[in-house]
Amino acid sequence: MASIKVISRLSSRRVIYAAISGDLLIGLTKLTAAAWTGSSSMLSEGVHSIVDTGNGFLLLYGLRRAAGRPDLEHPLGYGREIYFWSFVVAVLLFAFGAGVSLYQGVVHVLDPEPVQHLTASYLVLGISALFDGTTWWLALRNFRGQRRYSEIVDAIRESKDPPSFMVLFEDSAALAGILVAFAGIYLSVRLDLPVLDGVGSILIGLILGSTAWLLAKETKSLLIGERADPAIVDSILHVAGEIDGVTHANGILTVHLAPQEIIVALSLEFADELRTPEIEAKVIELERCVRLTHPKVVAVFVKPQSPEGFRETAARRLGMR
Repeated sequence: MASIKVISRLSSRRVIYAAISGDLLIGLTKLTAAAWTGSSSMLSEGVHSIVDTGNGFLLLYGLRRAAGRPDLEHPLGYGREIYFWSFVVAVLLFAFGAGVSLYQGVVHVLDPEPVQHLTASYLVLGISALFDGTTWWLALRNFRGQRRYSEIVDAIRESKDPPSFMVLFEDSAALAGILVAFAGIYLSVRLDLPVLDGVGSILIGLILGSTAWLLAKETKSLLIGERADPAIVDSILHVAGEIDGVTHANGILTVHLAPQEIIVALSLEFADELRTPEIEAKVIELERCVRLTHPKVVAVFVKPQSPEGFRETAARRLGMR
């Protein structure tokens, strides 16, 4: 189990380090170019890159905090720290990235000014596309793994590891923003309509806002508590049902504490002839088998219960009685 966690964290960290380095250099370059050229779209892109840099540091902080060992105050550990900080990243992307871009775009639309030094603008956007494209490819390759490209969207929805896809989302938004910024600058000059540069900034804000909403939606669900993959749930129930002395596996509750940490609660009916020490031995055997089959499981709680008792409890919990 430890090796799986370490590999996952290192893989995510490498992508985040690459994104931070690229975003910081690109952000400073874009802001310098924006001050020189007067482009609203370039300024929005610069703010976006600086926000992405800060978000990368927050993700790294979340990964470090999530690795903390359980203690008396937090007996199940700190795994959900990564979900909390991922949600904070989504909020900051919306508040600062989208907010500043929309504001700057509206200001420029109301008081348009022509873009200066076009060659510098295009050069900066081209370099930015190269850097962002590289980190985007690294993030895509890291997240995709052995999956087919057609499976990536479903994989994002089912993923329990926000850092693995957040950089991919942010860099996708960055590439789209660069394209919009280029179009806004080019058309504002080509058509002699400086207002289009401000429109480009507004569109960048909308792109960032949409990205932030999607990220917040995914991470909020994990922060509240999502169950494990249905295949894992079914497998654990099967393992429990195969334990000698378990007459019926009534049901199961699972929740992710972190991408590689799952808590399991099982309702089981044991054979009537089993005595307490024997039931305890069966529970120990069950936990060993479950954790051997699914290393992500960090704790197993068992409630001896009849099927009828389980159904009544489930009905009350779901408000059906």
